[in-house]
Amino acid sequence: MKNKYYDLVDQTFDFPQDEFRTEDGELYFHDIPLMEVIKQYGTPLKISYLPKITSQIQRAKRMFNVAIAKTDYRGSYNYCYCTKSSHFSFVLEEALKNDINLETSSAFDINLIQELYSQQLIDRDIFIICNGYKRQQYIENIVGLFNDGFHNVVPILDNKNEYYSLDKLLSSADTSAHLVPPMKLGIRIASEEEPKFDFYTSRLGMRYSDIVSFYEEQVKPNKHFSLKMLHFFINTGIRDTAYYWNELSKCVNVYCDLKRVCPELDSLNIGGGFPCKTSLAATYDYEYMAEEVLAQIKNICTLRGVEEPNIFTEFGSFTVGESGATLYSILDQKQQNDRELWYMIDSSFITTLPDTWGINQRFIMLPINHWDCEYQRVFLGGLTCDSEDYYNADSHANAIFLPKLQKDDPLYIGFFHTGAYQESLGGYGGIQHCLIPAPKHIIIDKDENGEYVTKLFAKEQSHKSMLKILGY
Repeated sequence: MKNKYYDLVDQTFDFPQDEFRTEDGELYFHDIPLMEVIKQYGTPLKISYLPKITSQIQRAKRMFNVAIAKTDYRGSYNYCYCTKSSHFSFVLEEALKNDINLETSSAFDINLIQELYSQQLIDRDIFIICNGYKRQQYIENIVGLFNDGFHNVVPILDNKNEYYSLDKLLSSADTSAHLVPPMKLGIRIASEEEPKFDFYTSRLGMRYSDIVSFYEEQVKPNKHFSLKMLHFFINTGIRDTAYYWNELSKCVNVYCDLKRVCPELDSLNIGGGFPCKTSLAATYDYEYMAEEVLAQIKNICTLRGVEEPNIFTEFGSFTVGESGATLYSILDQKQQNDRELWYMIDSSFITTLPDTWGINQRFIMLPINHWDCEYQRVFLGGLTCDSEDYYNADSHANAIFLPKLQKDDPLYIGFFHTGAYQESLGGYGGIQHCLIPAPKHIIIDKDENGEYVTKLFAKEQSHKSMLKILGY
């Protein structure tokens, strides 16, 4: 009788998969025996598997370069990592091994860039794409970076006032302008949002109808700037939908309009949007999308008689998301009524995986052990006294099934591909909801022999550190 947990997964999905397999009823993640890791470090536990970051970057580069060859596309491809997805030093160090550029979102991001330079992890030729609504400190930091010789820093204008502030700062330091190249500039298009949104137009960027006139009246006669990039991004990401292709077409046509009056314009930034794998049944066709995006851009440019632009992408979640995992143990079970059986984890979803309750984000959830045991439908509850601290089928597409608990043999579970945003949104190192401590965090890498090695990055948060933050 096929009533074991492995049978359920095997009948439901194509399994095993690239990053998941089982052996003797236990789960392996990228060939790492997770039960051994748990025996060494305990739970709750955050894991960052560094080789996945490199493999994702190289995968995207390979896909776009193949697409360039297939479509005979004349522009180049440039990979940018969005630092906001994960600012950790070990993430940036791994990503920067792969000849990439960086995208920033705030003033302190520029301080991070300067620190990377001081550690000789980047040089001054790297492209720094500066997005976001820019307060004065952010603008001052951008100009400071430019004055330090980072002449490929590209502020992406969100509004006209940012342009005036940049111009004022550059003008005040204009003592040897003949020796300094003009600052590269980008403009973000305020794209239209999907009908299901609460608003019609993104709050970010400038209106389609204002861009060409703004360039001709303000930027073109100004010796301090050279408009090099048009920036396009929509919240749904790069998806094979009529909505996405329509917005991309509008953006490329604006690029063509702008290129006719701005010969130095040579780059189109299509933002982010390659998704993380959030299900064992994921079907996203990355290769098709890369090729089709370039084909659509090329077709419009050919029809308009404009040379194809260089392509920039800003991949954050795609870069780092699949490198992360969060492991818990099941403390106990609670039968609350005839239908609802709760498994209680040894941490909190609100503090460790805030996207699960904040935006109902799904992650791949699998047991670490007991794959050879019978299973049952359950709800997962966190430790806080907050009614929203749960993960179940009411919030997510599928019901949750997990092995039945065994006496004197704890069940461990893992949420996978959790490497993007969770630490920053959860307030890493700060005060957690109900003072639930931030879990232990380890880094996993491979040595020269291809064997996995672990390193403790951070201990579990202590009560003393939280009390100190609170002023006690």
